[in-house]
This record gives sequence, structure tokens and C-alpha cells, in this order.
Amino acid sequence: MKVLGLTGGLGSGKSTVSRMFADLGAEVVDADQLAREVVMPGQPALKEIVDTFGREFLRSDGTLDRPRLGDLIFSDPTARTWLNAITHPRIQARMAEEITARESKDGVLVLDIPLLYENRRTSVVEAVVVVWVDRATQVQRLVERDGLGEAEARRRIAAQLSLDDKRKRADFVVNNTLTVEATREQVADVYRQFREAPEA
Repeated sequence: MKVLGLTGGLGSGKSTVSRMFADLGAEVVDADQLAREVVMPGQPALKEIVDTFGREFLRSDGTLDRPRLGDLIFSDPTARTWLNAITHPRIQARMAEEITARESKDGVLVLDIPLLYENRRTSVVEAVVVVWVDRATQVQRLVERDGLGEAEARRRIAAQLSLDDKRKRADFVVNNTLTVEATREQVADVYRQFREAPEA
């Protein structure tokens, strides 16, 4: 199975593009979903998070209060580093399991990894597609989607590598500032090119 990396940034519409790849027949492994799985109640990572940050980051039902933790890690780079040290090795191990389980199959496997470049994960994929939008669109979408103030939206976006920098490194770029149909056409073109490209 050929492995394609998919990345973007906050508010870029990467999840929409991920669904479009799935609609075309690709199998998709979502790093965000794996991240939710490794911090579920009973998982060692959740205990480590509570031991590190405190019980105030647990909800009454024992699950992780993700919005509250998100507020912390986007305002405190040290806290973000600590959280990444707890969760990233476990997420990467789960992703390796998902890749191995599909190695002998035909087709395209899309690894949806928000921090693909930041975490130096390009070695696990054969090519990278970046979902790009301009900074103003990112800010607007975060404000509308998450109810953030503009300053907070900009601060969170600044915590990631810029989409302009990611675009320069990408093998494929999907411009997601246009219509849904235009995005869908770009995704279909990337899927066709990648699927038909000779094995490296």
C-alpha cells in the first residue's frame, strides 16, 4: 500500500480533505483520533497527564478535559513540550501498528498528521500533501469554528509551522480557499497522480 502524508494547519480544512480522500477509496489513519484513543480512561498516558498537570484537567466522568488542556498548552510552550513527550511516542507506536496492518494491501493509505513536519514524520510517508489557506482565512475560520478571539486564534496558529513554509516543502498542495468543488477536484488530481506514480 502506498503511503501519503496529509497535513495542514489550524483552520485549513484538513479534515474535509481527509474525508475527500476517503471518498475516493483511500484508507485514512487520523493522528488526532489516535491521540484521543491514547488518553482515554485507563490508558497510561492519561495517568501521566494527570500526574504532570493536575486532576483539574479531568472531567467529572474521568475523561480528559481537552479544551482546558488546549488552553494551557497553546499559552505555555513548556507545558506543550511536556504533553508531547507523554503522548507523541504512544501515538507514533499506534500509527506504526496501523501501517503494518495494511502493508500487504493494494491502494493508498493516507496518514492524516497535523504536525507532520514539526515532529519530523516525513520518513514514514512517500509523499506529502499540504492543505493550504492564507493566514487571514485561518484566523477567520478559528474564530467562527471555535469561538476564539482573534488574538488567541493568531497565537494558536503561530504555535505551528506556517502553512506558507509547509507549502514550500510539500510534494502536493491543495488550495482550500476556493469552492468545495474546486477543493474536491484538486484532491482527486492528487489522488490520481500519487496512485499512478511508479514505486520509489
